[in-house]
Amino acid sequence: MSSASSTKTGAAKPSSTRANPANKWESAADWTDGRLGIYSLAKANLRKIFPDHWSFMLGEICLYTFVIIILTGVYLTLFFKPSMAEVVYNGSYVPLKGIGMSEAYASTVDISFEIRGGLLIRQIHHWAALVFVAAMLVHMMRVFFTGAFRKPREINWVFGFLLLVLGMFDGFFGYSLPDDLLSGTGIRFMEGAILAVPLVGTYIQMFLFGGEFPGHDIVPRFFTIHVLLIPGIMLGLLVAHLILVFYHKHTQWAGPGKTEKNVVGMPLMPVYMAKAGGFFFLVFGIIAAISAIATINPIWAYGPYRPDQVSTDAQPDWYMGFSEGLIRVMPGWEISLWGHTLNLGVFIPLMIFPLVLVAIAVYPFIEGWITGDKREHHILDRPRNAPVRTALGAAWISLYLVLLIGGGNDLFATHFHLSLNSITYFVRVGFFAVPVITFIITKRWCLGLQRRDKEKVLHGRETGVIKRLPHGEFVEVHAQLPSKDLHTLTAHEQIQPVELPAQTDENGVARKAGALTRTRAKLSRGFYGEGSQIPKPTAEEHHEITSGHGHH
Repeated sequence: MSSASSTKTGAAKPSSTRANPANKWESAADWTDGRLGIYSLAKANLRKIFPDHWSFMLGEICLYTFVIIILTGVYLTLFFKPSMAEVVYNGSYVPLKGIGMSEAYASTVDISFEIRGGLLIRQIHHWAALVFVAAMLVHMMRVFFTGAFRKPREINWVFGFLLLVLGMFDGFFGYSLPDDLLSGTGIRFMEGAILAVPLVGTYIQMFLFGGEFPGHDIVPRFFTIHVLLIPGIMLGLLVAHLILVFYHKHTQWAGPGKTEKNVVGMPLMPVYMAKAGGFFFLVFGIIAAISAIATINPIWAYGPYRPDQVSTDAQPDWYMGFSEGLIRVMPGWEISLWGHTLNLGVFIPLMIFPLVLVAIAVYPFIEGWITGDKREHHILDRPRNAPVRTALGAAWISLYLVLLIGGGNDLFATHFHLSLNSITYFVRVGFFAVPVITFIITKRWCLGLQRRDKEKVLHGRETGVIKRLPHGEFVEVHAQLPSKDLHTLTAHEQIQPVELPAQTDENGVARKAGALTRTRAKLSRGFYGEGSQIPKPTAEEHHEITSGHGHH
């Protein structure tokens, strides 16, 4: 007796997308696709649409300079020796011959004068780092001023913020590696800031330096942090950032045919990739040209680091001038408690610095809480149409510039023949006054631009043609705007301020609004209430004026 058994099998997936590949390259591509599914993945993503506007190129500059930093950094690690061991220099640079120095400094001098192309690569690496941080800052300001951080991009804003902060600190670690007099002074500055931290400052200092300053471990540890730890984290954040850009689709400026549900632009392949490739080589070429012309960080001119010397031109890279300015203009206050001294002149700026940065990171969540808006936003705001947000951004930039002056107060004093104390007092007053003045001026400026836009929509643009009416009045002829411009000037939404709930419920029972509710309502009125935005023209107003009733 025999029993028949049956098994169910699924249909096999075709191993080939073509029955007869045309050549060996097509056959190899077909073989790869059959195992990795590249074709379907590429088909879904390589035709993704990206809008075309110059401001979107700022993010690409960040990406390209990061790639340049990685490429040049790999080259430099082949020749740099991250060691504090003492050696006597006997290379080709005569002024340093016979001078004792660390292996880190000696190897950096050798890279500059002995390794073919080494100095140019060093310059490209340093300039690319400066441009990277600058591009990150400008890119984030573009995102901030246009409201591109709103739902669903709050997490991507945080990723960008972390990339900016990590880039700043990685730059600090990078220019500290050569162990020259300039970078050693910067490390000494950092050590003083660490020691000002109550309770744990001395422990952090001993752990970081491996002993009393300058110790023998600081350069090897900074090297590991600079080339491995921070770049690894940044690479992961960058990949996550780009994935979210793809997933959420790109933002775009308002215009005819552009909605919250579509993207108008060019496909990733081949148009956008061709432009991006050309732009990469353009960025690389400009940075290489700058590096070949303008010397940055000439460590041979400073000499090796010695704790008993300080370079008169000891200045951090521009992106760290903010923190140095805080400390330079802070009064030297100290408090002694229970036999311990708290250096407020360093500790207070050390606390203000991260607080300012954290305020930037959490701003999208604060604005989202104030508005209560849960919708997705893919259309960008014109900065003038968000006066309070634009004024806040301008105030932050003005604060940064004021503190940058404080961080270089000695250079401003010597170059402009000013009193060092006068500059310091100016920065102390400007720390509080300049952001407030900038906020007021920027907000009024935005409101003025809104009024101008409303006037253009209702009355058209001025043509310069003067016409005399039958009763003798002279008037200027206005031309109505094209429909495209009318759409751009009126497409923005105007959020209404949040209202407090009624003081009594439907049963007449009194109810009291909580502190958070009242705070949210006050902030909402400040952001979007009367005096914070000009009502945009309605279709009825435009029709009434253009139909001849009340306007010539």
